[in-house]
Amino acid sequence: MRLDKFLAAVERLGSRGKVTAALDHGKVFLNGVEASRADAGSLLHKGDSVRVWMDRPGSAKKRPSAAHAAALGIVYEDDSLIVLNKPAGLLTVPLARSGDPSAYDQVADYLRAQGRRRPPHVVHRIDRDTSGLVVFAKNERAQEELKDQFRRREPERVYWAVVYGRPDPPQGTWRDRLIWDQDALIQRRTHPDDPSGADAVSLYRVIETLGDASLVEVRLETGKRNQIRIQARLRGHTLVGERRYTFGPDSLRPIEFARQALHARALAFAHPATGRPLRFEAPLPADLAELLTRLRGG
Repeated sequence: MRLDKFLAAVERLGSRGKVTAALDHGKVFLNGVEASRADAGSLLHKGDSVRVWMDRPGSAKKRPSAAHAAALGIVYEDDSLIVLNKPAGLLTVPLARSGDPSAYDQVADYLRAQGRRRPPHVVHRIDRDTSGLVVFAKNERAQEELKDQFRRREPERVYWAVVYGRPDPPQGTWRDRLIWDQDALIQRRTHPDDPSGADAVSLYRVIETLGDASLVEVRLETGKRNQIRIQARLRGHTLVGERRYTFGPDSLRPIEFARQALHARALAFAHPATGRPLRFEAPLPADLAELLTRLRGG
């Protein structure tokens, strides 16, 4: 028998409508796992356990569906964290007095729909016009453990970028001493002994040459603001679509793209509660995939 038909029996919930409402509000559990509307057609077998928690705390509101999570870009979620595939153009965290939407706000709304009163906790961030993976913690303990991992440079952070020219050699290390210019809101290279600066280290390799451009993989050893964007430009390989780090002459023809061509492709770290390794990958978004097709002449 289907789960929804089983629950709709007169001696249980009494109607399909009440079953749908219970599923939407997170009140139904099948073998100890919360069921959603997508599970309504699940076939029951002898020995299965079906529970309905009518007065579950926070169940007065409709629960976010799997479609809601997918629309938000959630690629992983558990009691400790949420990993999000952020689209380009969306802030990771809100800016003071800007009022622009952010991934943080969207995750907070998603958690409130689950009946959680506490907002998410920021672990790290990526630029507004950079797409890809970012992680939020659900509690302070998870946040501190994850932030400690980032401070120790333990997480694997892999980006794909489309840059002008062909980096030579085709793989190597970018090392710079950077300082944040608070007035101009950009990174600047400073003297290696400048005590106000911070080391920036990236490992790069060329994945594919694309005429006047190259697809490059960059692995961050450090995680400074705008690090890949400034380090690529310092070597004459401005990111396609870059609007900020464009100082100096460019000898190659401009390639039209609406944002900097940078995508947080992979993210790996240890689970903050269990220590087990987690690794996630985010496919290229449609605009970057279209750019590569165009550069290949397709």
